[in-house]
Amino acid sequence: MSLDLLAAAAVSPAEPWARPSDYWHARTEAIAGLSGPIATIDIDALRFNALDLVVRSSGVPIRVASKSIRVPDVLDATLALAGYQGILAFTLPEALWLAETHDDVVLGYPSVDRAAIAALAANEDAAARITLMVDDIAQLDVVDAVIPPAGRPVIRLAIDADASWRAPVLGHIGVRRSPVHDATEVARLARAITARAGFRLVGLMMYEAQVAGQPDDTGAGDTVIRWMQRHSVHELSERRGAIVAALREIAPLEFVNGGGTGSLETTASDLAVTETTAGSGLLAGHLFDGYRAFSPAPAAAFALEVVRKPTPDIVTVLGGGWIASGPPVASRQPLPVWPPGLKTLGREGAGEVQTPLHGDAARRLKVGDRVWFRHAKSGELAERVDRYHVTSGASLVGDAVTYRGEGKSFL
Repeated sequence: MSLDLLAAAAVSPAEPWARPSDYWHARTEAIAGLSGPIATIDIDALRFNALDLVVRSSGVPIRVASKSIRVPDVLDATLALAGYQGILAFTLPEALWLAETHDDVVLGYPSVDRAAIAALAANEDAAARITLMVDDIAQLDVVDAVIPPAGRPVIRLAIDADASWRAPVLGHIGVRRSPVHDATEVARLARAITARAGFRLVGLMMYEAQVAGQPDDTGAGDTVIRWMQRHSVHELSERRGAIVAALREIAPLEFVNGGGTGSLETTASDLAVTETTAGSGLLAGHLFDGYRAFSPAPAAAFALEVVRKPTPDIVTVLGGGWIASGPPVASRQPLPVWPPGLKTLGREGAGEVQTPLHGDAARRLKVGDRVWFRHAKSGELAERVDRYHVTSGASLVGDAVTYRGEGKSFL
């Protein structure tokens, strides 16, 4: 189906997800005629999240992170809204596919996929629409080894600069990404790029994971996390400004990208940034529940059926082992959200084929009933299903095919 978020039913001031009993019962009713594990997107919740992200980005355009969605209809519907511009892709084969219908695709990570590089070099339209991400001259060497500059269009490049905080005493705080960190290092790489035939430097990306991907309202160590984030934001604002100033002396940048769903306010306030990135906040995996600045609606969720009851206070649902990437901790498991009070068993967790759940609510569940879960991360659920069933209140209004449903498996 073709999603139109502006035409989605308007929600009341008291959003339906604020009344969990009504919300989850309505979604259960909407899929009553379907069988098996069912993944759904509530279009009213998706619309709320999409517009809330625009407000939080304060007029700075948002590039949509495709890895956090992996549903073409949702990508297109979001990009149709004012405030969104361009896609941040996660693999070069995906970027090539998206560039068939989109004219602004930035690859968020370096690629050494030689077959995909050859395809990019053989397609002038794709080369004009796709920007590769680099942080090392060795990545340019791979491109040149596939096809020399004389035999291809100019390849657009952006530099990924490290946005982590090198804190006094504490050391590295953030994720391990780019090897270039300060203005001198980034400028040295930029000069090496501009000296190479067949490449054009057009952008900069700096993703502050220690702010964007770190909840600050979980009740566990929040004071320390907020202290870290305040100091990191201040340090990054100064360093990013210096990096951008140095780069503009070397090449005319088209964009400076920063942030993620969890840092839109602070990233958008940085005058050096020309665009932010968001994706997870659209479908709202449960890892994004613990932020002070925003409360996303649970747009994506999946329902599993009770197939047996080992004891009166334990039910077993079919499926459930849809674990998110990252450290192997409890927060990466899918979260049972309705009926409330259900928990996985410590010795079993979410299972490959079946998942036992215990709690008082299990006593009221019968074989054939449904339990609602939310995935930890927003985009990875799409790798488990070929489509999302789209709901609005208690109505089933269509479906949206995932990358998997399109026959695509990018990573």
